[in-house]
Amino acid sequence: MTQPPEGLKLRPLIGRLAPSPTGVLHLGNARSLLLAWLSIRSGGGQLWLRIEDIDGPRVRSGAIESCLEDLQWLGLDWDGDVQIQSERLSRHQQVLDDLLDAGLAYPCVCTRSEVEEAASAPHESSDADAPVYPGSCRGRWSSEQQATAETGRNCAIRLAVNEDAIPFEDRFAGRCEGQIHGDFVIRKRDGTPAYQLAVVVDDIDSGVTEVLRADDLLPSTPRQMLIYRHLGAESPRFTHVPLVVGPDRRRLAKRHGDTSLARYRREGVTPETIIGALAHSIGWVEEGTRCRAQDLLDGFLDGFDLSSLPHEPMIWSDDRLR
Repeated sequence: MTQPPEGLKLRPLIGRLAPSPTGVLHLGNARSLLLAWLSIRSGGGQLWLRIEDIDGPRVRSGAIESCLEDLQWLGLDWDGDVQIQSERLSRHQQVLDDLLDAGLAYPCVCTRSEVEEAASAPHESSDADAPVYPGSCRGRWSSEQQATAETGRNCAIRLAVNEDAIPFEDRFAGRCEGQIHGDFVIRKRDGTPAYQLAVVVDDIDSGVTEVLRADDLLPSTPRQMLIYRHLGAESPRFTHVPLVVGPDRRRLAKRHGDTSLARYRREGVTPETIIGALAHSIGWVEEGTRCRAQDLLDGFLDGFDLSSLPHEPMIWSDDRLR
């Protein structure tokens, strides 16, 4: 085995599976989770399971239990206890306070309609197509308490962004421009941390070095890299893979019928059939192959390889299971 140059410390390989219990896991989730699992397990790394449940109103009753059942049914394991994101809110708030004290973030009372009116043009982003924020509240108040007292409004917290982009190299997508598009929300007006902040804090505290996820989150990456920088932490290596879409080439949703893993379980579809169909979509096995996740893992003795994964979204229909 080749030794690293003297003085160079290699970080341990640590990844995570991070499903959200805002709905059931479907075939699109399954492919991304399978790839994330293979990328870490093939390198002998540690893999955490984190349930990202801070989007309270959208969290479905029983979804966490269903998620765990789906992962176990697929044959995807993890190390240690399941991490529940909502149990870490005090840690997220601590980091928010540090950013505010350092002058890297500020309170904002602007409503969405006010931002839309002030912004010169909307920008399509991963944050529900939010418009670019023009910085109306930056430097306006010395504290969140003052902002609330003077306006009678609850505050969001925005990160002050002083650069247009953070270019980065994605393991699959290649060189990315990394545009940030202005100050963005890191805590919502209801007091809960935004995804951009929570995911970074949780990954730092878990020692995560590798993140593989669907490419709908690619626009979030430069924002998260900026937070890593402000917190004095090294960013993980990112890998963004194409989504699974329906025949209309739109991301899987109810309009495409029930593509949940729970439905396939109920109907007697085997996990080997699901894994085989997903592996065929990547070019790893022939059509109709049935295999376990462990069978795929055994084929990566020389390292995890995404070279056969198409750069186009995977079009899903139940015909793939026949």
